[in-house]
Amino acid sequence: MPSERSARTSERRRVRNRQTRRATRTIVASATTSLRDVGPEEAEPAIRQALRALDRAVRKGVLHRNNADRRKSRLMAKVNAAHNAS
Repeated sequence: MPSERSARTSERRRVRNRQTRRATRTIVASATTSLRDVGPEEAEPAIRQALRALDRAVRKGVLHRNNADRRKSRLMAKVNAAHNAS
């Protein structure tokens, strides 16, 4: 059983991490949606914002570097597929 102090610290970190994780997921999902709806050229700002959000989550320690890199790679694969389709 963790001590009371470490339990309090863990709870604060959990809440803060959850907020960052949720915001990052939302931004990436909106970039994917805009990519599908308006095309790769018009979705460029949303895609850049999603990449920045993933990097920010890594800097804050919310996501592991490899996890963020994998998500960025998948997003860019969708961008490249959309470029090739159009």
